[in-house]
Amino acid sequence: MDNIIESKVSQWLGGQFDTDTVATIKKLQQENPDELADAFYRSLEFGTGGLRGIMGVGTNRMNKYTVGMSTQGFANYLKQAFTGEIKLAIAHDSRNNSRYFAEVAANVLAANGIKVYLFESLRPTPELSFTIRHLGCQGGIVLTASHNPKEYNGYKAYWNDGAQLVPPHDKNVIREVEKISSIDEVKWSGGEANITSIGKDVDEAYLQELKNLSIQPEVIKEQHDLKIVYTPIHGTGITLAPEILKRYGFTNVHVVEEQATPDGNFPTVVYPNPEEAEAMSLGLKKAKELDAAILLGTDPDSDRVGIAVKDLKGEWTLLNGNQTAVLLFNYIIEGRKRKGLAGDTDYVCKTVVTSDLIDVFAAKNNVNCYNVLTGFKWIADLIKRKEGKEKFICGGEESYGYMIGDNVRDKDAIASVALICEMAAYARSQGRSLYEQLIDIYVKYGYYKENLISITKKGMKGADEIAEMMRGYRENPPTTINGSKVATLYDYELQQVKNLKTGEVKPIDLPRSNVLQFVLEDGSKISARPSGTEPKIKFYFSVNQPLEKAEDFDAVTKALDQRVQDIIKDMKLK
Repeated sequence: MDNIIESKVSQWLGGQFDTDTVATIKKLQQENPDELADAFYRSLEFGTGGLRGIMGVGTNRMNKYTVGMSTQGFANYLKQAFTGEIKLAIAHDSRNNSRYFAEVAANVLAANGIKVYLFESLRPTPELSFTIRHLGCQGGIVLTASHNPKEYNGYKAYWNDGAQLVPPHDKNVIREVEKISSIDEVKWSGGEANITSIGKDVDEAYLQELKNLSIQPEVIKEQHDLKIVYTPIHGTGITLAPEILKRYGFTNVHVVEEQATPDGNFPTVVYPNPEEAEAMSLGLKKAKELDAAILLGTDPDSDRVGIAVKDLKGEWTLLNGNQTAVLLFNYIIEGRKRKGLAGDTDYVCKTVVTSDLIDVFAAKNNVNCYNVLTGFKWIADLIKRKEGKEKFICGGEESYGYMIGDNVRDKDAIASVALICEMAAYARSQGRSLYEQLIDIYVKYGYYKENLISITKKGMKGADEIAEMMRGYRENPPTTINGSKVATLYDYELQQVKNLKTGEVKPIDLPRSNVLQFVLEDGSKISARPSGTEPKIKFYFSVNQPLEKAEDFDAVTKALDQRVQDIIKDMKLK
């Protein structure tokens, strides 16, 4: 064990740490020195999205002390940024220790003279975002590690608009957190009178806002018996998703009982992630047994939703995030037109790696579609900048996150569950399934097919390899991919887009981000983006061609899938 690690371990053994922590460190010294080294070789980084890591003792773990030090730094910045009374809301998911960490954060903030609204029990992340604006708070915290394995927990910080931190606040908070070098600098207790428990009243206000998002309530009245299967995958969704479906008027909702109880051990799944077929398998089983119309599953903190529907052959199929986004955006845009709700200033927003089909049908419906960097904080930032000038309708990204209306400034699976079921009810009223409606959209606007592969490169060497891959693509971009010339190169790090035929360069009006996109002459698009939270580089593929009629769907699907595989092969990514 090197000297730096030994020094950190000695500080924890000799400092004001609780007896359980000290005992655990001593046990690791004797029984598992490698794990001890991993727990102390670095400090868990407070990044632009907050903290996320494995729970346990040590500077590189989620525990009382890393949470407390981070909260002290956040409190210090809040007091610099605001004058007068400062209020902050805190929520947590079903993960092990989430409640404990939420109480630690609440006590630290309260000891710093900040008024804290702490949810009485677990709640969805989007409700935390809503609460910040509803109660006029200056910020918020939610304890969650989203869909990571059970060993993880996390801490996300929010600003007064209900969104996660963006510049300059993200970097400023990080600076303040990094200044806290000892647990002795943390105010751990003494302000308990500043903590107020919240719950049902806020639930009611949030649910009413979601109820107001309904576009065609009369369709639900007609189709109230639509057979819906829902699974919260042991997470927070159970608190509000069944209730919002009831309030929308759906009377035939079936919860997957094996996954209905909140449980941080996630006993029925490997990963509590609705993007994974394995996590949705119990829901699929129940949907088949009941011959349901739709299956929906939400992740532990209820900001992502996955859905499954029957295909043209009656077989259950999981839709990917792009397909659900296409269906949802299209339903909201066209539904607002049908009901006379559409306005000249309506706009939608998506990330740069989400299906370009949304840009196509938004333009055809005279709705602006803005593209932002990956992460809902950038959608929220756009909403803030356009407030009072244009009307935000919906936003989304390919990784199963959607936002409807602007009262919540983060992805919202509770609202999405409600609108997706309303969308399914409308399809049924037209004698169509959601799968058929998706094909209808392809026939009308063009068939866009997306795919994603992630390449994992672990350790320091892996980080260097990923950096080298991006450097190679940036300095020596390919001239052709799969036999089609590269027409345009988008470089979000250099904030410029280059026409490779004419050499013309134009600026990109977005913050810097290490993302490259190659647009080919045949309309294909390849995006490369290193992950901000994992040792991975992600490649997003989008290919398209016209779909003349629904009967051609299978043949065109096969051709587009083959094109993606040919691109992957040509780029030597497999």
